[in-house]
Amino acid sequence: MKIFKLPDLGEGLQEAEIVTWHIQVGDMLRADQPMVSVETAKALVDIPAPFTGKVVRLFGQPGDIAHIGAPLVGFEGDASEADTGTVVGRVETGSATLPQAPVAPPAATAGIRATPAVRALARKLAVDLAMVTPTGADGVITAGDVERAARILAEVGPQEVLRGTRRAMAQAMTLAHAEVAGATLMDDADVHGWQPASRPMVRLIRALVAGVRAEPALNAWYDSRTVGRHVLDRIDLGVAVDTPDGLFVPVLRDAASLDPAELEARLAKLVAGTHARRVPPEELRGNTITLSNYGTIAGRYASPVVVPPTVAILGAGRMRDAVVPADGRPAVHKVIPLSLTFDHRCVTGGEAGRFLAAVIADLERPD
Repeated sequence: MKIFKLPDLGEGLQEAEIVTWHIQVGDMLRADQPMVSVETAKALVDIPAPFTGKVVRLFGQPGDIAHIGAPLVGFEGDASEADTGTVVGRVETGSATLPQAPVAPPAATAGIRATPAVRALARKLAVDLAMVTPTGADGVITAGDVERAARILAEVGPQEVLRGTRRAMAQAMTLAHAEVAGATLMDDADVHGWQPASRPMVRLIRALVAGVRAEPALNAWYDSRTVGRHVLDRIDLGVAVDTPDGLFVPVLRDAASLDPAELEARLAKLVAGTHARRVPPEELRGNTITLSNYGTIAGRYASPVVVPPTVAILGAGRMRDAVVPADGRPAVHKVIPLSLTFDHRCVTGGEAGRFLAAVIADLERPD
């Protein structure tokens, strides 16, 4: 029997959840015939048969998580080009083993105050002491505190294991919180002069490009291991897209080279593909800076999270009417609240301020 293993699905994608098998034991497959659909943190991916042969074994069931190098399909027949690989993984059934991509260290528990007996009770009842509210003197967790937490957990039912996009988000946010020295600047852009046909997202992208041209330091990748940065010439813009499956950040390549019509068409295609989970994994990585237009849902200001290796994310809040000075008199104008979070390890406050000022100046242009 020849074994076909889960192939490398792209940078940073170390595992995939089996969604649907399109074959069964005993089937005769042709090369390139779809075998299985898997869900990664990036997209739904159909894996084709690498050769012609008879299926003699399927490794794993829908819902199982397979790691890169894990056996997927056993073949007989013309499977002379079977992928033997160099690493043999395993299919994890019902587990939540984290991928081997770099992640932040687990939260420290040194500040938790509890006696050895209470800690032992927490282990017995499967209670994370970090979730327990202490009632003992000087913030000490008591046995009663642990038992109360165990009762609450029993009432709410079994834990939902985060998978796919939400799992990747949890890991990325943990890493960002542990590593990035985030600082946020906030200001408003007066867009009273916009023409009726103005497209907010197109204008925001154009303004972000203007910000990068004024301060290229925000279009960069930072390497914390070498304490170095790469300031990048091309703007590959990550655009945050909210979907029922979670948050995705497809990449608008070379955004500075696109005219307004091209921007609108490319953006619409990216968003539609993201909602359909048909954006290729390579289009969901490698962004150099990020834009989040969360104001289409709700919210005025925020502290968007910078995800390494990028160093900046621009957030746009809900457009609103505000009283502003106009020719020495109060007037009601449309304004867009802006929030710029940057990695203060490699971006100065002055650089961030000049970037945001350039963004505002472009947004306030009437054309």
